[in-house]
Amino acid sequence: MLERLLTEQTNPDSGNLDDLSTVKLLEIMNAADAHVAAAVALEIPRIAAASLAIVTALESGGSLVYVGAGTSGRLGVLDAAECPPTFGVRADLVRGIMAGGEHALAHSLEGVEDDPAAGARDLEAAGFGPGDVLVGISASGRTPYVLGAVRKARELGAVTCGISCVQDSELSRAVQYPIEPVPGPEILTGSTRLRAGTATKLILNMISTAVMVKLGHVYGNLMVNVQPTNRKLEDRARRIIQEATGVTYEQAAELLDRAGRSVRVAIIMQKKGLSREVAETLLANAKGRIREALKPIG
Repeated sequence: MLERLLTEQTNPDSGNLDDLSTVKLLEIMNAADAHVAAAVALEIPRIAAASLAIVTALESGGSLVYVGAGTSGRLGVLDAAECPPTFGVRADLVRGIMAGGEHALAHSLEGVEDDPAAGARDLEAAGFGPGDVLVGISASGRTPYVLGAVRKARELGAVTCGISCVQDSELSRAVQYPIEPVPGPEILTGSTRLRAGTATKLILNMISTAVMVKLGHVYGNLMVNVQPTNRKLEDRARRIIQEATGVTYEQAAELLDRAGRSVRVAIIMQKKGLSREVAETLLANAKGRIREALKPIG
C-alpha cells in the first residue's frame, strides 16, 4: 500500500546522492524545491474556499485547530503559535494539536500517529466544538491519528479541511475542503519533511494570512493589530501608524498613547480627525476592519 504513494516514490534525479559533491547535491535539492510553489499554485482555488469557510467560523466565535503527526503536526503547531504575535489575536483562536503532545515537538514519537482513537480523544480534550474548524495535515493523506480527529470533528458537525500531498487521498475524501498539492517524490525517498513539508508550510502560511487579512487584522500590508508589549513591538506600532497616516514618528507615539495603545484606533483617529471614543465605535461597527471604518458614513 505505502509503496504506491507518490510521497514514497523514488526520485530519479537523486539516485546517486551519496556519490555527488556537496554543491551538486544542494543543486538537486534546490531544483526539486523549485517545483513546490507551482504545485501549491494549482491548489489556490481550494485554499481560498477553505480560508473563507474558516473566516465565517471565526467570525461566529469559533476557533481554528490544526492536527497532525510528525513534521505535519509540528508545522501546524508552528503556524498556530505565530498567529498571536503577528496578528494580535488571542492564544486560543488558532491552535495546533500534535500526536504525542508537547514532548513530540522536539522528540520523534512516530508510533503515536497510528492510533485514530488518540486523535479523537485529543480533539475532545482540547475543547473542540461544532463551531470550530479542523484542518487535518498528513503528507500521505492516510495518517490514522489525523483521520480519527477528522471523524470526530465530522461527528460534531464542525467544518473540516485537509492538507495532503497525494491526489485523492483518504484524508481528502474524509473532509469538506480538501487541499492536495503534489510536489513530487522526495530527493530522500519518503522523507516528507522536504518537498511535502515545504508545500504544507506554504499552504499554512496562505491560510492563516488570508484568514487574518479578511478578519481585519491587516490594513494594506501592515500588521495593524500588533500589541506594543516590548521595545521592538512598540517601535513597530509607531512605524505602522506613521506609514498609514503620514505623521512623524513622534506624533505616532503620541497618537498611540491617546488611542489607548491601539494601532487601529490611532489610525482611524488621525485619518478621520476623531476622538478615541468615536474611533473605537466606528471600528467596532466595522468588525475591526480599518478600511470599512474609514468609509464615509451614509
